[in-house]
Amino acid sequence: MTATSHATDLDLTRYLRPGDHIIWGQACGEPSTLIETLIAQAEAVGELSAFAATSFSGVLTIAAADRIGLSSMGAMGALRALSKVQRLKIIPCHVGQVAPMIEQRLIGCDVAFVQVSPPDANGNHSYGLINDFTQAAVAKARVVIAEVNDQVPFTHCDALLPASKIDCAVQVSRPPVEVQAAPVTETDQAIATMLAAYIEDGSVLQVGIGAVPDATLRLLTDRRDLGVHSGMIGDGLVDLVEAGVVTNARKSVDAGVSITGALIGTRRLFAFADRNPQLGMRRAGYTHDAAVLAQLDQLVTINSAVEVDLTGQVNAEQSGDRYFGGTGGQVDYVRAGARSPGGRSIIALPATAKGGRLSRITARLSGPVTTARSEVDVIVTEFGAAELKGQNLAERTRRLITIAHPDFREALERDAHVIQRRGY
Repeated sequence: MTATSHATDLDLTRYLRPGDHIIWGQACGEPSTLIETLIAQAEAVGELSAFAATSFSGVLTIAAADRIGLSSMGAMGALRALSKVQRLKIIPCHVGQVAPMIEQRLIGCDVAFVQVSPPDANGNHSYGLINDFTQAAVAKARVVIAEVNDQVPFTHCDALLPASKIDCAVQVSRPPVEVQAAPVTETDQAIATMLAAYIEDGSVLQVGIGAVPDATLRLLTDRRDLGVHSGMIGDGLVDLVEAGVVTNARKSVDAGVSITGALIGTRRLFAFADRNPQLGMRRAGYTHDAAVLAQLDQLVTINSAVEVDLTGQVNAEQSGDRYFGGTGGQVDYVRAGARSPGGRSIIALPATAKGGRLSRITARLSGPVTTARSEVDVIVTEFGAAELKGQNLAERTRRLITIAHPDFREALERDAHVIQRRGY
């Protein structure tokens, strides 16, 4: 039977045991009240650890990491600061791998914290803003504690959460975590202009969040019948739907419906999503599934990178001793876009970092290979687009040098000489 509680009365010592592993929803689906209570009561429970995929709430501070051992698949949002002070353990994995790892107990889940909508007439809750690996956590957990927030939209998920599956329902009324749009710079706008040229009428889009994706979407108001199938979406989708640009009419699967696993944006996006049958919230096992993606023609995928080497290897995770990215769903979508009939797979990044002192087109990566050069299709900077698929290594170096910042091209040409001479 489900116990009910208000946040001020919640006693987590009734549900948690020393050594428990906790998983909670990420991004705008963070159950902030539950996490705040956990931090306050953690010492009374004993040693605890948690898996947090991303965090934008401001709740996970360095002080919080002193009480709870934290791990993640990347260092996005507030997790970047924890990584910098070595208070975050990184599990290299793709978004689509998290749920299977939970099911196999490779990522422990004794307790699941979820933020959900109020129930429908049948007593079922929607997972609201996050539906990627949340269901796997709920299925595996010994204890499910739900933050029932009356400000969370009821979205069309591929499954609902019955009240009978909840051990403790905590009644909350607070705005969900919002992720505001980033300011768009001249560099962002130049990259977006390059990206928009690859998006034609009927294209199906996968984009992330941030200044470049936002700027790109604003350039698509003259397109027709665009579709969306993406691991996450932001506020930019709302503009294109309201303008009649995104209709999903030409999609061979999920026609008429934008598909995603995470809504990461502001109240405008949340209001748009509430009981909207044109938006489908799916598990990562669907949004990132190779068999599903293979059915999408004209799939255009746009992802970011920390740096790209002269042969096309992509690092989206780490620069030197600083970890501030993650694998996310990049590899799944890079592969799918490059193989989609009429589709493209694009990696977009500014040509420089550190105020122009460092080239992000580089002879050698300073971190791991996130996406292999054999999977890469197009690399875009503000200086142009380098189409690499089907090109030999020598030709790749030439094309990538042309989209590097002019200040670094001469040095890159020297670095590329050996590859160009021997062919590899």
